[in-house]
This record gives sequence, C-alpha cells and structure tokens, in this order.
Amino acid sequence: MPIKTQPDLPAGEILKKENIFVMDEMRALHQDIRPLKIGIVNLMPLKEATEIDLLRALSNTPLQLDVTFISLESHKATHTALSHLNRFYEPFSEISDRNLDGLIITGAPVEQLDFEEVDYWDELCQIMDWSRTHVTSTLHLCWGAQAGLYHHYGIKKHLLEEKRFGIYQHRLLNRKVPLVRGFDDVFPAPHSRHTESDRQAILENPELTVLADSREAGIYLVIAKDGRQVFVMGHPEYDRNTLQKEYQRDREKGLPIKPPLNYYPDDDDTRKPLLTWRAHANILYSNWINYYVYQTTPYEFIRTDR
Repeated sequence: MPIKTQPDLPAGEILKKENIFVMDEMRALHQDIRPLKIGIVNLMPLKEATEIDLLRALSNTPLQLDVTFISLESHKATHTALSHLNRFYEPFSEISDRNLDGLIITGAPVEQLDFEEVDYWDELCQIMDWSRTHVTSTLHLCWGAQAGLYHHYGIKKHLLEEKRFGIYQHRLLNRKVPLVRGFDDVFPAPHSRHTESDRQAILENPELTVLADSREAGIYLVIAKDGRQVFVMGHPEYDRNTLQKEYQRDREKGLPIKPPLNYYPDDDDTRKPLLTWRAHANILYSNWINYYVYQTTPYEFIRTDR
C-alpha cells in the first residue's frame, strides 16, 4: 500500500529500504484518488520507533493512506527532539476541525498512574470525544485501549502483580467478525504492561464483544458493536527487537524485570529474538483498514452527530 507522508520523515526512508511503498506529498497530488486519512496520536516515548512500527503495520493493503501524526499540547515530550515534533506532527487543536477516516491511539508508559493523574488526560478525553463525530473508526492500543474503555464505557483498570511482558498465545473466540477474518484458532501477540482493564466489566457490557482471549495474558481484542471503536490490549505493531530494548532498558535502570516470555529461542536472552506475531498483526491492521475504515467511510465524510 502506498503510504503518503511528509517528504523528509525519517521513518519513510527506513521503510523504503524495506521495500515498502512510501509516497511523498508531491507524487500523491498527481494521483486521481482520495486517500484514506489516518491520524495517529503517538503517546509512546520513542516516537520515531513507533512511527516506523505503525507505518510498517499499515503497509499491507492496496489502499492509499494519508497519515497525520497528532501531538498533544498539554504534554512535553522528553525522548523525541522538539525539531522532529514541530516538523512532522500537528497539534490536535490545528486538526480538530477536520474529519478522519481512521484514528490510532497508541499505548503510553503511564499505566501505573490513575487516568486522571496523567498530565494530558483532559486533552486525550477531548480527542476521544471528538472521534465519535469526526472519525469513522478508532483503533486503541495497549494503554490507549485501557484509556478508551475507561472513557467511553467507565471500565476501570487494576495493577498486575508483575509486569505482563512477552509473547502470549491467544484464542480466537468469534470467527464471524470481519476484524479477525483470516486469523488462526490460536495466535501469538506481544504484551508489555503493568495493568489490565477489568475483565468482568468488559464481558458484562452489552456494547462490547471480546474477539480474542489468552489464558495467561487475559482479554486481548475487543470491538464495539458498531465497529467505531476497536481495543487491542497488546502491541501487535512491535518490531522484532522492541521487547528486547525494553528489557535491556529496565535492567540498566535496576528495575525488577524478567526476560520476555516466549521471546528468545530456548529462553536464552543472549540469542536473537524470534519474530512470531507479524503475520497476524498484518491481518489485524489490514482488516481494520478494509472493513471498518474503507468499506464504511463515505467518499465525502458525513458528520455522525447530525
């Protein structure tokens, strides 16, 4: 899929080297097609790495995507250069009068805080409220999924006894829903989090359907009845080495961290990690784009609150 980005976005050059079709704005202007407009609220600290992960994950359909990275004005990023944010990100206040076909809200390393303690919580709530009338479908990832379930449905989260960290097996529960079309009965996915949303509250909510679950990692994939909200409790977009970098970072900080489960061959953290989840991750992102964005959005966006 051609992904339209700004010409100098560093992630674009990296993806081109991986033979992923990245189209700059000038070339896109010469094509008689309306690309799908996708916004990404990137809350992860290492934003450039997340840009690469998400653009790679979105690159597996024949549709053209016009990607806008959205920044929050209520939070000052400390791990990404201000020059990068100023050049490649747009503040939410500057895009709030637009309509988007799809929106992605990423995870964030703040899950041990109460939602209201997060410095950008009010602005994120504003974005999630805005998405109800200005976005066809929103995909929430990890902490972003917990935040979405709390904001939209009042579902709380709780701390885990230890960090859920590694590659876990999940069971597919409802094959008829298009979001999981093409999934195997059992599939792996990465997790890296200290909290989880209340399981019983999710199961008891008539507006939500659980599509995949894990005996060890808990509920993984949830969809709202109308498909306007999708909640993914893990990180399907993670690259091969992302968990390894998190593991090494925590060890260097002296934090109590075990090697990621089911990640290294024979659990030997001196060996190259196995990449086992990308096929299902690609299907997940492609199905979301196809069935819940492309097949649903009108050629001209129509406000849903009228």
